[in-house]
Amino acid sequence: MNRITRIAAGAAGAVALLSVPVPALAAGQESGTVTTCGWSGLQAGLSTRVCADVTGDGVVLYGQIGLAGPPSPGTPWPPAPQELITRLSADVVGVGPLGVAAGRTVFKVSTVRVDGISTTAPCGSVVHASFAVEGSLRGPAPVTLDVPVSC
Repeated sequence: MNRITRIAAGAAGAVALLSVPVPALAAGQESGTVTTCGWSGLQAGLSTRVCADVTGDGVVLYGQIGLAGPPSPGTPWPPAPQELITRLSADVVGVGPLGVAAGRTVFKVSTVRVDGISTTAPCGSVVHASFAVEGSLRGPAPVTLDVPVSC
């Protein structure tokens, strides 16, 4: 295997590992908090995902908005700020809604965390969350996450 092939294979493996939704090792892991983020999606030309911090029966849901990748050659840097409309919603599967948080945020260059729903859910249930981002040129394509509340 030549050098370029090894580099390409390594990069492809890193991309595959980084795109798998797994519980993150959160700073609060010692206190029983488990952080889980869903698959990344492309909305309004940006990378988005929805995450959950679960501690016992407490659930904190939030969205993240970041750059989708390096800028194309010739793209002005830094990019112009984008005003975005966000919508975070959640429900307990088979039980009912937990809430909706809608608002506006401005994305500049660095990753933005969009907080929205902090609630409790029954032990043993599954919380389904959805995060949608809409820009001036593109409509939303929500990203989702199903997270167990295991207490």
